[in-house]
Amino acid sequence: MSEALQSEQPASRGMSPKQPSPLRLLCLAVLLLLLGASAARADTITVKSAELLAEDDNYVLNAQFDFSFNPTLEEALHKGISLYFVLEFELGRPRWYWLDEKLAQVTVQHRLSYAPLTRQYRLTSGLLSQQFDSLEEVERILSRVVSRPVVSRDALAKGTRYDAALRLRLDQTQLPKPFQINALASRDWALQSDWYRWNFTP
Repeated sequence: MSEALQSEQPASRGMSPKQPSPLRLLCLAVLLLLLGASAARADTITVKSAELLAEDDNYVLNAQFDFSFNPTLEEALHKGISLYFVLEFELGRPRWYWLDEKLAQVTVQHRLSYAPLTRQYRLTSGLLSQQFDSLEEVERILSRVVSRPVVSRDALAKGTRYDAALRLRLDQTQLPKPFQINALASRDWALQSDWYRWNFTP
């Protein structure tokens, strides 16, 4: 009997591991696709258009975004949390022999808060402050960039190609610490666009 058991043990150790069934592999593939789609939806700001135009002594930026506030952000505002939105613009000249040359880098910050007594939203950028009765009005202001100077006309050469890039995002680093932790685990706080890039030739 012991000899028979000993002869069976090597056979059991030599068995190949169980292969996953085709159905399990299909379910795994579907799960990965769903996760990828969820990650894509995290970019909740869309850049609809962007352009540079010559105006007086500068080139100015015009841009249009498409986004809306979700219930999580609206609730945070009503609880007294200020939201900071950052508009970022970059302009560079590609160089095959070295790193690209940065010619302009513009950052504009907007601070959005809510006043319970007046039931109004306040949007502040630098010294400019505006009051709004609804978030829809705030969305219209944040979604448009009109004639913002970004670079002097003297800084660019005629007929030279430049690379422009633009994005708008909610700055999560400006949130209170507990909300920063929540932002890591929730797409509701990932209100941002991808970098929108285009070529510009004066």
